[in-house]
Amino acid sequence: MPIGFATFARDLRYEDLPDEVVRVLRRSLLDTMGVAAIGSTTALSAKARSFARRWWCSAPDAPSSRLLFDGGRASPAGAALAGAFTIDSIDAHDGYSAVKGHAGSAVFPGVFAIADMLLGLGRPIDGRTLMTALAVAYEVSYRAGLAQHATVPDYHTSGSWTAVGVAVAAAKLMGLDVEGIRQAAGIAEYHGPRSQMMRCIDYPSMVRDGVGWGAPTGVSAALLAEIGFTGAPAITAEGDDVASFWSDLGTRWEVLNTFYKPYPVCRWAHSSIDAADDLMRANGLQSGDVARVRIRSFHYATRLGGHEPQSLDELTYAIAFPVATMIARRRIGVEELSEAVLRDPEILRISRATEIVELEHYTKISTRQRWADVTLYLTDGRVLESGPRTPRGDPEMPLSDAEIATKFHLFADPVLSAARAAEIEELCGIVDRPGARIELLMALVSAPGGAPPLAELGTRAAESFIRAYPVKTDTHYI
Repeated sequence: MPIGFATFARDLRYEDLPDEVVRVLRRSLLDTMGVAAIGSTTALSAKARSFARRWWCSAPDAPSSRLLFDGGRASPAGAALAGAFTIDSIDAHDGYSAVKGHAGSAVFPGVFAIADMLLGLGRPIDGRTLMTALAVAYEVSYRAGLAQHATVPDYHTSGSWTAVGVAVAAAKLMGLDVEGIRQAAGIAEYHGPRSQMMRCIDYPSMVRDGVGWGAPTGVSAALLAEIGFTGAPAITAEGDDVASFWSDLGTRWEVLNTFYKPYPVCRWAHSSIDAADDLMRANGLQSGDVARVRIRSFHYATRLGGHEPQSLDELTYAIAFPVATMIARRRIGVEELSEAVLRDPEILRISRATEIVELEHYTKISTRQRWADVTLYLTDGRVLESGPRTPRGDPEMPLSDAEIATKFHLFADPVLSAARAAEIEELCGIVDRPGARIELLMALVSAPGGAPPLAELGTRAAESFIRAYPVKTDTHYI
């Protein structure tokens, strides 16, 4: 008989994790911290962190958690909110195509907020405990998301189902029993943000993918469950019509379907970006050679539009402009996230000359992968067609560990310094080894950008760094 999700969460040990699952979690940890670092420089992140420090602050005698790359602190739910918005402010974090969304942007800030709270209370939290909680959060989030998409008519944001995964992982970290974990999941699902994804696509803004409320909802649900608050059963995990999504829990791992993004824009645009890049490279083209562009893709991708985005939020949920950026600049990196890029005349010329077409076949087959093709119409009269393709970074076409590391440093080095970023990279790779110091990693990712790097891991400099950005020790905790 299949085990229930709450029993799975309570009983899962680090030793139960397959090696390939651990590898994915390490990759996601490094990748997400890079996105969080560059995300901390955005206006969206600054507003969210200011909101958390002011309105979700912790009482002097109550537990608190440090904010990612900020140096300040708030209540655990406030820290989760600020962290989730910070990561989601740069659309470069991991995801899973079949679940039509992203787990890491909610899972990491939610789990980190609870872990940091427990560290401040003197609770023993090591890297293996953290890694096991992350595995639970990802697995429950993905399966709850798959179940939700299969049983409801509207397309909800990632925050709606990551709230359940964060709640279950937080409850596990806090030591709740099976019934407590069930209640946490039920509270989180009931109060989770059932925000409609396509509203943010049609009207891009700072609300993004819903994880800014999904992560704190999950954290709050676990804290409520601990004091006996009850919730309606989580139907995405316990409903009879979703049993098939949970029947192989613990024997087959959905987390292995995680993809990684090479570009900081909506995943739906990546197939087209890659197709355009391939054509430019294979034919030795310059942007001046391109007169106009045709993109054919699946329905949701064609809703991205975005020929003349006016803000970073609009650029994130665009397809014409990112493809034009790749054609004009031959890259989409940190510099391409500046306001100046929105006024680049060559990018605008190509973007305005881009036709976006829905292909019914692509809509039908774009379930576990996202399909598109691109045609370039050249100034010399030639017409170049890419053929159908899916994006780099999927499990079927994975980014290498080296590519993940390069992306991390591209994002983190300008914000943190190359030395501090290198220390975070090393700690992410060894966080689950016996004796690894999670306190040091937490200090490194909690200090503000520009904080001085450590001279050497495990040295007196490391101790000084931890003292500079300490875990707050509290005496009151219900």
